[in-house]
Amino acid sequence: MGVPLELFTTLGSTILGGILKIWGMKNETQRLQMGLLLQNRESEQKGFKAAREYRNSRFEITRQIIALASIFAIIVLPKLAAIFWPDIPITVGWSEFHPGFLFVPDKSVIVWKSIQGGFVLTPLDTNLVSAIVGLYLGASTVGSR
Repeated sequence: MGVPLELFTTLGSTILGGILKIWGMKNETQRLQMGLLLQNRESEQKGFKAAREYRNSRFEITRQIIALASIFAIIVLPKLAAIFWPDIPITVGWSEFHPGFLFVPDKSVIVWKSIQGGFVLTPLDTNLVSAIVGLYLGASTVGSR
């Protein structure tokens, strides 16, 4: 008694049909997954676009007032006082960093200096201007004014 050849054909075609069905389902799953990823990406782009185009005039005005008040109080006023009233001592302070071994901070101190009768640029002036320039450059990078 032998095994009929049709049994091998049926068994082979069943296995091949199952493999092809699994492969098709895998491809369909990948297609759906890519569609969802593209849909998610589109919704993210809409959110990014809305954030870039968002304008809040109160925030912009508040930011400008803070920047101008800081520049006037910390930079302009001490310079004007030193020019117009040279006999009045002006005290300014800034932090100084004293590095230790491998740039680990040994100590960071605030230094207070009294300036009398002259026009002086301190590290505080350059730090403040750098911070304000960074604020505006950072805001302009993301599309804000």
